[in-house]
Amino acid sequence: MKPASDQKFCFSTILNSTGLLFLVLLWILPTVGLLVSSFRDKDQLALTGWWTALSTTERNEFRRTGISNEQYELDGNYVISGKLIEPGGKLIQTFSTNFRDLTANNAGETAIFKDGSLFTLKKNGDYEWISAVPFTHKRGKRIFYVAKVPPTFSLDNYYEVLTSEGVGQSFINTLKVTIPATVIPIMIASFAAYAFAWMQFPGRQFLFISVVGLLVVPLQMSLIPLLSIYNDIGNYFGVSAKSYPGIWLAHTGFGLPLAIYLLRNYMGSLPREVIESAKIDGASHFQIFTRIVVPLSVPALASFSIFQFLWVWNDLLVALVFLGKKDDQIVLTSKLRELLGSRGDNWEILTSSAFISIVVPLIVFFTLQRYFVRGLVTGSVKS
Repeated sequence: MKPASDQKFCFSTILNSTGLLFLVLLWILPTVGLLVSSFRDKDQLALTGWWTALSTTERNEFRRTGISNEQYELDGNYVISGKLIEPGGKLIQTFSTNFRDLTANNAGETAIFKDGSLFTLKKNGDYEWISAVPFTHKRGKRIFYVAKVPPTFSLDNYYEVLTSEGVGQSFINTLKVTIPATVIPIMIASFAAYAFAWMQFPGRQFLFISVVGLLVVPLQMSLIPLLSIYNDIGNYFGVSAKSYPGIWLAHTGFGLPLAIYLLRNYMGSLPREVIESAKIDGASHFQIFTRIVVPLSVPALASFSIFQFLWVWNDLLVALVFLGKKDDQIVLTSKLRELLGSRGDNWEILTSSAFISIVVPLIVFFTLQRYFVRGLVTGSVKS
Protein backbone atom coordinates (compact mmCIF):
# COMPACT_ATOMS: atom_id res chain seq x y z
CA MET A 1 0.00 0.00 0.00
CA LYS A 2 1.32 3.44 -0.98
CA PRO A 3 2.10 5.97 1.75
CA ALA A 4 -0.44 8.76 2.29
CA SER A 5 2.04 11.34 0.97
CA ASP A 6 2.46 9.42 -2.31
CA GLN A 7 -1.31 9.04 -2.69
CA LYS A 8 -1.77 12.76 -2.07
CA PHE A 9 0.94 13.59 -4.62
CA CYS A 10 -0.65 11.25 -7.21
CA PHE A 11 -4.09 12.79 -6.66
CA SER A 12 -2.66 16.30 -6.94
CA THR A 13 -0.88 15.41 -10.20
CA ILE A 14 -4.05 13.96 -11.72
CA LEU A 15 -6.06 17.00 -10.61
CA ASN A 16 -3.53 19.43 -12.07
CA SER A 17 -3.32 17.49 -15.34
CA THR A 18 -7.11 17.35 -15.62
CA GLY A 19 -7.43 21.07 -14.95
CA LEU A 20 -4.72 21.88 -17.49
CA LEU A 21 -6.36 19.65 -20.10
CA PHE A 22 -9.71 21.37 -19.49
CA LEU A 23 -8.16 24.81 -19.92
CA VAL A 24 -6.43 23.73 -23.14
CA LEU A 25 -9.66 22.33 -24.57
CA LEU A 26 -11.54 25.46 -23.53
CA TRP A 27 -8.88 27.61 -25.18
CA ILE A 28 -8.86 25.77 -28.52
CA LEU A 29 -12.65 25.30 -28.70
CA PRO A 30 -13.28 28.56 -30.64
CA THR A 31 -10.52 27.63 -33.09
CA VAL A 32 -12.04 24.20 -33.65
CA GLY A 33 -15.43 25.82 -34.25
CA LEU A 34 -13.90 28.26 -36.71
CA LEU A 35 -12.14 25.44 -38.57
CA VAL A 36 -15.31 23.34 -38.85
CA SER A 37 -17.33 26.35 -39.99
CA SER A 38 -14.80 27.18 -42.70
CA PHE A 39 -15.67 23.90 -44.49
CA ARG A 40 -19.45 24.11 -44.10
CA ASP A 41 -21.97 25.05 -46.75
CA LYS A 42 -22.81 28.76 -46.69
CA ASP A 43 -26.53 28.20 -46.16
CA GLN A 44 -25.94 25.85 -43.25
CA LEU A 45 -23.35 28.18 -41.78
CA ALA A 46 -25.84 31.06 -41.78
CA LEU A 47 -28.62 29.10 -40.07
CA THR A 48 -27.05 26.60 -37.66
CA GLY A 49 -24.07 26.45 -35.32
CA TRP A 50 -20.88 24.54 -36.02
CA TRP A 51 -21.72 21.98 -33.33
CA THR A 52 -24.55 20.73 -35.58
CA ALA A 53 -22.16 20.15 -38.49
CA LEU A 54 -22.45 16.35 -38.33
CA SER A 55 -26.22 16.17 -37.90
CA THR A 56 -29.03 16.40 -40.46
CA THR A 57 -31.04 19.58 -40.06
CA GLU A 58 -34.45 20.75 -41.19
CA ARG A 59 -34.76 23.98 -43.10
CA ASN A 60 -37.78 26.01 -44.20
CA GLU A 61 -37.34 27.49 -47.65
CA PHE A 62 -39.29 28.60 -50.68
CA ARG A 63 -38.67 28.65 -54.41
CA ARG A 64 -40.62 29.81 -57.42
CA THR A 65 -41.89 27.61 -60.20
CA GLY A 66 -41.40 28.25 -63.89
CA ILE A 67 -43.45 30.89 -65.74
CA SER A 68 -46.03 30.56 -68.49
CA ASN A 69 -43.41 30.82 -71.24
CA GLU A 70 -42.00 27.48 -70.09
CA GLN A 71 -45.23 25.47 -70.44
CA TYR A 72 -45.76 22.69 -72.96
CA GLU A 73 -48.71 20.54 -74.02
CA LEU A 74 -49.02 16.89 -72.96
CA ASP A 75 -52.08 14.72 -73.57
CA GLY A 76 -54.34 17.73 -73.97
CA ASN A 77 -53.09 19.42 -70.78
CA TYR A 78 -50.61 22.20 -70.20
CA VAL A 79 -47.57 21.33 -68.10
CA ILE A 80 -44.77 23.25 -66.37
CA SER A 81 -42.03 21.09 -64.87
CA GLY A 82 -38.59 21.58 -63.44
CA LYS A 83 -36.54 21.32 -60.27
CA LEU A 84 -36.96 23.47 -57.16
CA ILE A 85 -33.70 22.54 -55.45
CA GLU A 86 -30.20 21.89 -56.68
CA PRO A 87 -28.68 18.42 -56.38
CA GLY A 88 -26.69 17.95 -53.21
CA GLY A 89 -28.51 15.67 -50.83
CA LYS A 90 -31.48 17.81 -49.79
CA LEU A 91 -34.74 15.89 -49.41
CA ILE A 92 -38.08 17.69 -49.34
CA GLN A 93 -40.45 16.45 -46.62
CA THR A 94 -43.56 18.62 -46.96
CA PHE A 95 -44.69 21.57 -49.09
CA SER A 96 -47.44 24.17 -49.39
CA THR A 97 -48.32 27.43 -51.11
CA ASN A 98 -49.03 28.98 -47.70
CA PHE A 99 -46.04 29.74 -45.47
CA ARG A 100 -48.29 29.41 -42.39
CA ASP A 101 -48.97 25.73 -43.12
CA LEU A 102 -45.77 24.12 -44.37
CA THR A 103 -47.02 20.58 -43.69
CA ALA A 104 -50.14 20.76 -45.88
CA ASN A 105 -48.79 18.19 -48.36
CA ASN A 106 -46.20 15.46 -48.11
CA ALA A 107 -43.51 15.13 -50.74
CA GLY A 108 -44.74 12.98 -53.62
CA GLU A 109 -48.39 13.89 -53.09
CA THR A 110 -50.45 15.89 -55.58
CA ALA A 111 -51.88 19.17 -54.35
CA ILE A 112 -54.96 20.73 -55.93
CA PHE A 113 -54.70 24.50 -56.30
CA LYS A 114 -57.64 26.90 -56.22
CA ASP A 115 -57.73 27.16 -60.02
CA GLY A 116 -58.07 23.36 -60.30
CA SER A 117 -54.49 22.78 -61.46
CA LEU A 118 -52.52 19.87 -60.04
CA PHE A 119 -49.08 20.26 -58.50
CA THR A 120 -46.78 17.38 -57.59
CA LEU A 121 -43.46 17.85 -55.78
CA LYS A 122 -41.10 14.92 -55.22
CA LYS A 123 -38.51 14.53 -52.48
CA ASN A 124 -35.61 15.26 -54.80
CA GLY A 125 -37.16 18.61 -55.82
CA ASP A 126 -38.63 17.61 -59.18
CA TYR A 127 -42.07 19.14 -59.72
CA GLU A 128 -44.85 18.93 -62.29
CA TRP A 129 -47.67 21.46 -62.54
CA ILE A 130 -50.60 20.38 -64.76
CA SER A 131 -53.52 22.53 -65.86
CA ALA A 132 -56.42 21.98 -68.28
CA VAL A 133 -56.14 25.60 -69.47
CA PRO A 134 -53.03 27.48 -70.59
CA PHE A 135 -50.92 29.15 -67.88
CA THR A 136 -50.84 32.94 -68.08
CA HIS A 137 -48.75 33.96 -65.06
CA LYS A 138 -45.62 36.02 -65.74
CA ARG A 139 -44.03 35.24 -62.41
CA GLY A 140 -43.38 31.85 -60.85
CA LYS A 141 -45.65 30.65 -58.07
CA ARG A 142 -44.07 30.49 -54.63
CA ILE A 143 -43.78 27.00 -53.14
CA PHE A 144 -42.86 26.75 -49.46
CA TYR A 145 -41.30 23.51 -48.28
CA VAL A 146 -39.51 21.81 -45.41
CA ALA A 147 -36.31 20.04 -46.43
CA LYS A 148 -33.90 17.80 -44.57
CA VAL A 149 -30.32 18.89 -45.22
CA PRO A 150 -27.50 16.39 -44.63
CA PRO A 151 -24.08 17.57 -43.42
CA THR A 152 -22.22 19.23 -46.27
CA PHE A 153 -18.52 20.06 -46.32
CA SER A 154 -16.60 21.64 -49.17
CA LEU A 155 -13.70 23.92 -50.05
CA ASP A 156 -16.00 26.48 -51.68
CA ASN A 157 -15.39 29.13 -49.01
CA TYR A 158 -11.62 28.82 -49.42
CA TYR A 159 -11.94 28.81 -53.20
CA GLU A 160 -14.02 31.98 -53.14
CA VAL A 161 -11.45 33.83 -51.05
CA LEU A 162 -8.35 32.56 -52.87
CA THR A 163 -9.77 33.27 -56.33
CA SER A 164 -11.01 36.75 -55.46
CA GLU A 165 -9.33 39.49 -57.46
CA GLY A 166 -6.38 41.09 -55.68
CA VAL A 167 -6.00 38.60 -52.81
CA GLY A 168 -2.68 37.27 -54.12
CA GLN A 169 -1.23 40.76 -54.49
CA SER A 170 -2.46 41.75 -51.03
CA PHE A 171 -0.66 38.69 -49.62
CA ILE A 172 2.58 39.90 -51.20
CA ASN A 173 1.93 43.44 -49.95
CA THR A 174 1.53 42.08 -46.41
CA LEU A 175 4.90 40.36 -46.67
CA LYS A 176 6.41 43.65 -47.87
CA VAL A 177 5.11 45.32 -44.72
CA THR A 178 5.68 42.55 -42.19
CA ILE A 179 9.24 41.40 -42.92
CA PRO A 180 10.92 44.85 -42.73
CA ALA A 181 8.64 45.89 -39.84
CA THR A 182 9.91 42.83 -37.94
CA VAL A 183 13.61 43.04 -38.84
CA ILE A 184 14.09 46.80 -38.32
CA PRO A 185 12.88 47.02 -34.69
CA ILE A 186 14.84 43.89 -33.75
CA MET A 187 18.05 45.38 -35.13
CA ILE A 188 17.55 48.71 -33.35
CA ALA A 189 16.31 47.16 -30.11
CA SER A 190 19.18 44.69 -29.87
CA PHE A 191 21.77 47.50 -30.05
CA ALA A 192 19.83 49.60 -27.54
CA ALA A 193 19.32 46.62 -25.20
CA TYR A 194 23.05 45.88 -25.17
CA ALA A 195 23.81 49.51 -24.36
CA PHE A 196 21.33 49.54 -21.48
CA ALA A 197 22.62 46.21 -20.14
CA TRP A 198 26.42 46.47 -20.45
CA MET A 199 27.47 50.03 -21.25
CA GLN A 200 27.88 52.81 -18.71
CA PHE A 201 26.73 56.30 -19.74
CA PRO A 202 24.98 59.23 -18.03
CA GLY A 203 21.20 58.93 -17.70
CA ARG A 204 21.12 55.24 -18.63
CA GLN A 205 18.56 54.29 -16.00
CA PHE A 206 16.36 57.29 -16.72
CA LEU A 207 16.35 56.56 -20.46
CA PHE A 208 15.48 52.92 -19.87
CA ILE A 209 12.59 53.84 -17.58
CA SER A 210 11.37 56.33 -20.21
CA VAL A 211 11.44 53.65 -22.89
CA VAL A 212 9.55 51.18 -20.71
CA GLY A 213 7.03 53.90 -19.86
CA LEU A 214 6.14 54.14 -23.55
CA LEU A 215 4.54 50.69 -23.24
CA VAL A 216 1.49 52.28 -21.63
CA VAL A 217 0.91 54.78 -24.46
CA PRO A 218 -2.17 53.66 -26.45
CA LEU A 219 -1.34 53.09 -30.09
CA GLN A 220 -4.63 54.66 -31.19
CA MET A 221 -3.78 58.00 -29.56
CA SER A 222 -0.56 58.39 -31.52
CA LEU A 223 -1.80 57.47 -35.00
CA ILE A 224 -3.23 60.83 -36.05
CA PRO A 225 -0.36 63.00 -34.67
CA LEU A 226 2.13 60.68 -36.33
CA LEU A 227 0.26 60.82 -39.63
CA SER A 228 0.22 64.63 -39.43
CA ILE A 229 4.02 64.62 -39.02
CA TYR A 230 4.31 62.27 -41.99
CA ASN A 231 2.14 64.55 -44.10
CA ASP A 232 4.25 67.59 -43.22
CA ILE A 233 7.44 65.76 -44.10
CA GLY A 234 5.87 64.38 -47.29
CA ASN A 235 4.70 67.82 -48.38
CA TYR A 236 8.15 69.26 -47.72
CA PHE A 237 9.89 66.65 -49.88
CA GLY A 238 7.05 66.33 -52.37
CA VAL A 239 6.33 62.65 -51.68
CA SER A 240 3.29 60.75 -50.45
CA ALA A 241 3.05 60.16 -46.71
CA LYS A 242 1.32 56.82 -47.28
CA SER A 243 4.16 54.55 -48.31
CA TYR A 244 5.96 51.41 -47.20
CA PRO A 245 8.81 53.25 -45.42
CA GLY A 246 6.20 55.19 -43.46
CA ILE A 247 4.43 52.10 -42.15
CA TRP A 248 7.77 50.39 -41.46
CA LEU A 249 8.78 53.29 -39.22
CA ALA A 250 5.36 53.34 -37.56
CA HIS A 251 5.50 49.66 -36.65
CA THR A 252 9.12 50.09 -35.56
CA GLY A 253 8.19 52.88 -33.18
CA PHE A 254 5.25 50.96 -31.73
CA GLY A 255 7.29 47.78 -31.28
CA LEU A 256 10.53 49.19 -29.88
CA PRO A 257 9.55 49.70 -26.20
CA LEU A 258 8.63 46.06 -25.60
CA ALA A 259 11.54 44.84 -27.71
CA ILE A 260 14.08 46.88 -25.74
CA TYR A 261 12.55 45.79 -22.45
CA LEU A 262 12.64 42.07 -23.25
CA LEU A 263 16.09 42.09 -24.87
CA ARG A 264 17.71 44.26 -22.20
CA ASN A 265 16.50 41.96 -19.44
CA TYR A 266 17.69 38.90 -21.31
CA MET A 267 21.10 40.32 -22.20
CA GLY A 268 21.51 41.53 -18.64
CA SER A 269 21.10 37.95 -17.44
CA LEU A 270 24.07 36.68 -19.46
CA PRO A 271 27.14 35.61 -17.43
CA ARG A 272 29.17 38.70 -16.47
CA GLU A 273 32.37 36.65 -16.51
CA VAL A 274 32.07 36.06 -20.26
CA ILE A 275 31.68 39.77 -20.99
CA GLU A 276 34.53 40.78 -18.68
CA SER A 277 36.83 38.13 -20.15
CA ALA A 278 36.17 39.49 -23.62
CA LYS A 279 36.97 43.01 -22.45
CA ILE A 280 40.25 41.80 -20.88
CA ASP A 281 41.15 40.18 -24.21
CA GLY A 282 40.74 43.58 -25.86
CA ALA A 283 37.36 43.08 -27.53
CA SER A 284 35.40 46.23 -28.27
CA HIS A 285 31.73 46.64 -27.40
CA PHE A 286 30.81 45.99 -31.05
CA GLN A 287 32.82 42.76 -31.11
CA ILE A 288 31.31 41.62 -27.81
CA PHE A 289 27.84 42.40 -29.12
CA THR A 290 28.18 40.66 -32.49
CA ARG A 291 30.29 37.66 -31.45
CA ILE A 292 29.05 36.89 -27.93
CA VAL A 293 25.83 38.62 -26.97
CA VAL A 294 23.84 38.14 -30.18
CA PRO A 295 24.51 34.37 -30.49
CA LEU A 296 23.59 33.90 -26.82
CA SER A 297 20.43 36.02 -27.21
CA VAL A 298 18.85 33.99 -30.01
CA PRO A 299 15.95 32.76 -27.79
CA ALA A 300 14.99 36.32 -26.83
CA LEU A 301 15.36 37.55 -30.41
CA ALA A 302 13.16 34.69 -31.64
CA SER A 303 10.53 35.41 -28.97
CA PHE A 304 10.18 39.02 -29.97
CA SER A 305 10.30 38.12 -33.66
CA ILE A 306 7.20 35.96 -33.17
CA PHE A 307 5.38 38.71 -31.30
CA GLN A 308 6.25 41.43 -33.77
CA PHE A 309 5.51 39.29 -36.81
CA LEU A 310 2.08 38.34 -35.47
CA TRP A 311 1.20 41.93 -34.55
CA VAL A 312 2.19 43.35 -37.91
CA TRP A 313 0.72 40.50 -39.98
CA ASN A 314 -2.67 40.75 -38.27
CA ASP A 315 -2.70 44.54 -38.19
CA LEU A 316 -5.54 46.42 -39.85
CA LEU A 317 -5.68 49.81 -38.13
CA VAL A 318 -2.11 50.96 -38.79
CA ALA A 319 -2.29 49.71 -42.38
CA LEU A 320 -5.50 51.68 -42.99
CA VAL A 321 -3.88 54.86 -41.65
CA PHE A 322 -0.41 54.67 -43.19
CA LEU A 323 -1.12 52.82 -46.46
CA GLY A 324 -3.58 53.40 -49.27
CA LYS A 325 -6.07 50.94 -50.74
CA LYS A 326 -4.48 50.69 -54.16
CA ASP A 327 -3.65 47.24 -55.48
CA ASP A 328 0.06 47.72 -54.87
CA GLN A 329 -0.43 48.73 -51.21
CA ILE A 330 -3.54 47.12 -49.72
CA VAL A 331 -2.69 44.44 -47.16
CA LEU A 332 -4.40 41.09 -46.66
CA THR A 333 -6.50 42.08 -43.62
CA SER A 334 -7.82 45.14 -45.43
CA LYS A 335 -8.53 43.14 -48.59
CA LEU A 336 -10.45 40.47 -46.70
CA ARG A 337 -12.43 43.22 -45.01
CA GLU A 338 -13.43 44.55 -48.43
CA LEU A 339 -14.52 41.08 -49.55
CA LEU A 340 -17.12 41.07 -46.79
CA GLY A 341 -18.95 43.94 -48.46
CA SER A 342 -19.76 47.35 -47.08
CA ARG A 343 -22.53 45.88 -44.91
CA GLY A 344 -21.01 42.51 -44.17
CA ASP A 345 -23.30 40.74 -46.64
CA ASN A 346 -20.67 38.12 -47.39
CA TRP A 347 -19.77 37.40 -43.77
CA GLU A 348 -19.71 33.62 -44.30
CA ILE A 349 -16.20 33.83 -45.77
CA LEU A 350 -14.85 35.16 -42.47
CA THR A 351 -14.14 31.62 -41.30
CA SER A 352 -12.07 30.58 -44.30
CA SER A 353 -10.44 34.03 -44.44
CA ALA A 354 -9.26 33.63 -40.86
CA PHE A 355 -7.47 30.36 -41.58
CA ILE A 356 -5.98 31.64 -44.81
CA SER A 357 -4.56 34.65 -42.98
CA ILE A 358 -3.00 32.60 -40.15
CA VAL A 359 -1.10 30.12 -42.32
CA VAL A 360 2.09 32.19 -42.46
CA PRO A 361 2.06 33.19 -38.75
CA LEU A 362 1.63 29.52 -37.83
CA ILE A 363 4.65 28.58 -39.95
CA VAL A 364 6.71 31.30 -38.25
CA PHE A 365 5.55 30.25 -34.78
CA PHE A 366 6.24 26.54 -35.20
CA THR A 367 9.62 27.30 -36.76
CA LEU A 368 10.72 29.42 -33.78
CA GLN A 369 8.62 27.92 -30.98
CA ARG A 370 11.53 25.99 -29.42
CA TYR A 371 13.05 29.37 -28.50
CA PHE A 372 9.79 31.01 -27.55
CA VAL A 373 9.16 29.92 -23.95
CA ARG A 374 12.80 30.05 -22.88
CA GLY A 375 13.38 33.51 -24.32
CA LEU A 376 10.06 34.97 -23.14
CA VAL A 377 10.31 33.70 -19.56
CA THR A 378 13.91 34.81 -19.11
CA GLY A 379 13.24 38.26 -20.54
CA SER A 380 10.14 38.73 -18.42
CA VAL A 381 11.36 37.86 -14.94
CA LYS A 382 14.95 39.10 -14.96
CA SER A 383 15.35 42.67 -13.74
